[in-house]
Amino acid sequence: MATTKIVIDPVTRIEGHLKITCEVDNGKITDAYSSGTLWRGIEVILKGRDPRDAGQITQRICGVCPMAHGTASILCLDDAFKVTVPDNGRIIRNLLLGSNHLQSHILHFYHLAALDYVTGPDVAPFVPRYKGDYRLPKKLNDQYVAHYLQALEMRKKAHEMLAVFGGKMPPQITMVVGGVTVTPSVDKMASFLWRLREIAAFVNDVYIPDVMGVAEVYSDYKNIGKGCGNLLSYGAFPQDSAGKEKLFKSGRYTKERVLSFDPNKITEDVKYSWYKDGTSGKKPSEGITEPEAEKASGYTWLKAPRYEGQPYEVGPLARMWVNGDYRQGISVIDRHAARALEAKKLAEVMEGWLLQLKPGQPAYAETKVPDSGEGMGLTEGARGALGHWIKISGKKIENYQAVVPTTWNAGPRDDKGVRGPIEEALVGTPIVDEDNPLEIVRIIRSFDPCIACAVHLIKPSGEMKRFRVV
Repeated sequence: MATTKIVIDPVTRIEGHLKITCEVDNGKITDAYSSGTLWRGIEVILKGRDPRDAGQITQRICGVCPMAHGTASILCLDDAFKVTVPDNGRIIRNLLLGSNHLQSHILHFYHLAALDYVTGPDVAPFVPRYKGDYRLPKKLNDQYVAHYLQALEMRKKAHEMLAVFGGKMPPQITMVVGGVTVTPSVDKMASFLWRLREIAAFVNDVYIPDVMGVAEVYSDYKNIGKGCGNLLSYGAFPQDSAGKEKLFKSGRYTKERVLSFDPNKITEDVKYSWYKDGTSGKKPSEGITEPEAEKASGYTWLKAPRYEGQPYEVGPLARMWVNGDYRQGISVIDRHAARALEAKKLAEVMEGWLLQLKPGQPAYAETKVPDSGEGMGLTEGARGALGHWIKISGKKIENYQAVVPTTWNAGPRDDKGVRGPIEEALVGTPIVDEDNPLEIVRIIRSFDPCIACAVHLIKPSGEMKRFRVV
C-alpha cells in the first residue's frame, strides 16, 4: 500500500494555530511533523523597555494562561532585582497561579478534549465533529454533556477566585517585582474560600470520576501516545521565601530514573524552525530571536528545546511523575488522569495556603531598577515547564527570552533530526479512517497544546484556503 499523507490544519479545540502532517503506511503513522504557523514576537517587542513592563506585556502572550507567564516574568525580575518577597506576597502569588491551574485543567478536559470521546447534540459547539469511534454508553454520555455545562460555571468561579487577589482576569494586575500590590483581608479570604471549596467539590465528585470513566471505556489509549518517554518539571509553588521547597519538585525522568534538573543544560535548536541557523543550540539566557520566514529547511515557528540534547515532555503528567504522585504510565489516558489528580492536589493545599495569610502584614518589598543584571524565572504553567530569562543594561531590557511548555511538547526535530514529543507520540499509531483521524487529535489534545504561547505573527501570502473545522 502506498504511503498517504494526512494534514490537519488547523487543529481545533486548542489555543492558537497548529498544523499536523502525518505520513501513513499500511494503516499506521510512520512519520509526523508539528508546525506552529504563527510567530511570537514578544521577545522583540520587549527590547529597550523598562524591565517592570515585562510582567504585564508577557501576560499578553496568551489569553488562556496569562497567569503562568506573569508568574515566570515576575520571578525572573525578582531574580534580576535581587529582592526577597514577603510571605504574604509569596502565598498570594501561589493562590493566583493555583486558581489559573484549576480553571485551565477543567477547561482542558471538558471543553477541549472531552468532545473527542463524548457526542453532544447536533448543535454548536458539539458539531462539526469527526465520525467514528465514540463508545460511551448513552446514559454516561448524556451525563458528560451536562457536566460540560457545569464546568463552564466552575471555570467562571476560578476566574472570580483569581480576581479576588489579582484585580481582574485576564490578565491579573496586582503582581509586581517584590510581591503583590494587594493586601490580604478577612473579606477577601472568605470570598476566595467559598469559591475554592465549591471547585474542590466539583473536582472530587465530577471531574475525577468523569476522567476515570473515559479511561475505563477507552482503555486501549493507555497504550497509545507515549512519545519520547522523557519527563521534565521545573518545579512550582514555593513554600518558603528562599524558594527552595516547592509543592512540585524540579527534576526529570529519563531511562526509568528520576534525576536532578539543571537549567544551564537547556538549549534550543532551530535547524527546522524559521529562525536563522546561527541562533541554534544556544541557552535561553543567550538566546537570539532572528526570524527567517523563507528558510528552506524550516516547517514551524516553534524552536526545539532540549535538555542535554534530549527531547522532554512537560505538563501535569511530568510534574506528578517527578513528584511521585502519579507513575502509572505515559499515554493519552495517563495525561488526562494526572491532570485531574493534580487539580485535586492543588484544591486541597490551596485552602491551607489561604489560611496562612496574615492580614495587616506586608505583601510587597520595595525595589529599584538595577543599572544592569540578569534574571531567570522558572515555574510550571498548567501546560508544563515555563521559563523566562532577562538581561538588563542601562536600566532597560537588552534581551528577553521565553521557553514555553508547548515549545517543549510541540517543537520540531532538533539539529540531529530527533522528533519533538508530540511528533514522536504520533508515530506508530493505527489510523482506522484517514478521513476521520480521531486517533491523531486525541493524542495531540492530551498534551493540551497552546500554540499562542509559542508563536505570534503571520506573513500572509497566496490565496485564501477553505478549512474543514472539526
